[in-house]
Amino acid sequence: MTQTIDMEEVKIRLRMSQHDAHYAGNLVDGSRMLNLFGDVATELLIRHDGDEGLFRAYSSVEFLAPVHAGDYIEAVGRIVKVGNTSREMEFEARKVITPAPQFGESAAELLAEPMVVCKATGTCVTPKVKQRISHD
Repeated sequence: MTQTIDMEEVKIRLRMSQHDAHYAGNLVDGSRMLNLFGDVATELLIRHDGDEGLFRAYSSVEFLAPVHAGDYIEAVGRIVKVGNTSREMEFEARKVITPAPQFGESAAELLAEPMVVCKATGTCVTPKVKQRISHD
C-alpha cells in the first residue's frame, strides 16, 4: 500500500566553509548538497517513524547553480509518498546568502529570492520492526 501525504518540511541552513571548497574559485563539490539532503532525510524519518532508517537511492539529482565557500545554503525536504517500509522524498537546496567581496572582505548579501542550486528525489526505508510511530 502506498499513501500520498502532505507532510511538514524539514529545513537546515548552514554556511559553506573554506573546508567545503574543493575546486578552483572556491567552488563546493555538488556532493555536499547530497550530504545535506541525507541529514534532512534522517530528520524526516525520525519525525515520521521514530527511527533514522536508511537512504536507499536517489531517483533524480539536478545541480542547477554553483555553490561557493561563504554561501549560506538552506536544504529542505519532505516526504511525498509512504509505502509499507519506503518513504519517497523530495529535496531542494537554496542559496540564501552569498559573499559580497566588492563591499569588503567580510561583506555578505541576503538574496532577495533564494536561488535553487540543487533538486533531488529519493527513497528511504525504515524496516517495519523499527517503525515506532503508528500512522493508522
